[in-house]
Amino acid sequence: MKRVQLAGYPAKHFGYAVNGKVATITLNRPDRKNPLTFESYGELRDLFREMVYATDVKAVVFTGDGGNFCSGGDVHEIIGPLVKMEMPELLEFTRMTGDLVKAMRACPQPIVAAIDGVCTGAGAMIACASDLRFATARSKLAFLFVRVGLAGADMGACTLLPRLIGLSRAADLLYTGRVVGGEEAERFGFYNRLVEPEKLLAEATAMAQSLADGPTFGHAMTKTMLWQEWNSGLGECIEAEAQAQAICMQTQDFERAYHAFVAKQKPVFEGN
Repeated sequence: MKRVQLAGYPAKHFGYAVNGKVATITLNRPDRKNPLTFESYGELRDLFREMVYATDVKAVVFTGDGGNFCSGGDVHEIIGPLVKMEMPELLEFTRMTGDLVKAMRACPQPIVAAIDGVCTGAGAMIACASDLRFATARSKLAFLFVRVGLAGADMGACTLLPRLIGLSRAADLLYTGRVVGGEEAERFGFYNRLVEPEKLLAEATAMAQSLADGPTFGHAMTKTMLWQEWNSGLGECIEAEAQAQAICMQTQDFERAYHAFVAKQKPVFEGN
């Protein structure tokens, strides 16, 4: 079975560091508000695919440098070339961007997005694909696809966003491409919580660390079931969760938690 250590992953198109059991991914083109390129899309997709096999990383923080999260696809390096492409090349690109979202949802590690400033277009979809979203009141969320003449249906937006904030609100954002401030986004449930800018990364990292110190096998199962059950009926979901929980009950973490409870101690989870 393939097993990898990702502490030394040689990222070329974004910042990447592992501290303990938490990996931090930082989009680091602050002069352009951290846009994505063909290369960064592909490398991010490949990294999250490798996360499935990682033995050292148990949670991920996804953030941006310089007071912004991500401004989406780079206008000059992506949108410019796209208008010159034929359908086969266009479809190859749109499938690659969607593959990033699928890889983020398929990796077992919880992903905590730390969002400040601009979070638009593909950046907003990276936020959607994360498991938790910490943000600032000054953040600016927008699904800009319609404003460049495209459908709001991009990278899974029409399935992910309604499940996060409801169909009516999602329709508003996807049809209009309007900019939403942090307080409104937190109020309708897109953000889990708002944090002061100077505390944002620390609090997102603390949450990721807490998850990494928890029953990581159980967290991975929770993530799998949240994703799997979207398209299932209640009976199927209950049976799937019964099987998932029975599997988790065979872990040593479950036994550790029981013995710690009996001893009136805090359990120390090891992810097995």
